[in-house]
Amino acid sequence: MTLLVADIGGTNTRCALAAPSGIGPFSRYRNADFPDPATLLGRYLDGLPPARRPRLAALAIAAPIRGDEVQMSNIDWRFSRPALRAALALDELLLVNDFAALARALPELAPADLAAIGGGRPVPDAPRIVLGPGTGLGVAALVRVGGQWVGLPGEGGHVTLGSCTDQEEAVLRAARQRYGHCSAERILSGHGLSFLHEALHGGVTRPAEAIGAALADGEPAAVASFGLFFGLLGNMAGNLALTLGAFGGVYIAGGIVPRYLDSLARSSFRERFEAKGRFRGYLRDIPTWVITDPVPALKGLAALAADRGLI
Repeated sequence: MTLLVADIGGTNTRCALAAPSGIGPFSRYRNADFPDPATLLGRYLDGLPPARRPRLAALAIAAPIRGDEVQMSNIDWRFSRPALRAALALDELLLVNDFAALARALPELAPADLAAIGGGRPVPDAPRIVLGPGTGLGVAALVRVGGQWVGLPGEGGHVTLGSCTDQEEAVLRAARQRYGHCSAERILSGHGLSFLHEALHGGVTRPAEAIGAALADGEPAAVASFGLFFGLLGNMAGNLALTLGAFGGVYIAGGIVPRYLDSLARSSFRERFEAKGRFRGYLRDIPTWVITDPVPALKGLAALAADRGLI
């Protein structure tokens, strides 16, 4: 049986067909080109031969899923499950948080889908954490219960971000002055990287992509901004690992970090991950990886669908 799988983020959406044999080629769309997810997904489905058009779908949404009404977090899209199912002529529609789908993908990833940052060895069946800066900051956990993998979605990206240095405190103070509350997402996201760079260096606000291009050129200001960004990310990842006892590993996803693996490896990320005083040794044993697979959420959706007997 064929299943539509789609990862609907704040900026982009990726769509593919999934079957028991695996996931087919994916198509990528810019959300800004569409008024709503029904139109975007309809565009993808209309491009399929009628015989291949699926009647089942599983969607990963960058939003809390708390019922049939969905309000996305970083794009002005609101929709209902029944209306979307009807618009796409589906018999069944599964909606999950995007990082819940990413969490379920973790056991499905091969070594080639990951880049190790630092040491540590995973403990089989131990809890795992995934977090990822992109348009926002997603966080989810995965635990083994009764022989089954169970995802624990939440809104961990909106916890209050803490500082460990005077420089970090100055940036967070500036964020509090602008926004009132400085969540982790305020800094550890694409918009957050732009704010961080502005707070450190002044001048006009630069988009994250421009700061990344400057990093590739070796611009000292961009190097400093990414260094601070990666250090704060390591601190956040270490806090999550401590909270859950994530000896299955901590995985970094999202649209930003996989582009800058060399810079991440040279940064203070892993040092800050472990820098928890008396619990440094505890965290030293926990591995950290960056997910390099281009569509991990689609793999997670396929796994969730298989768990429910949809494919």
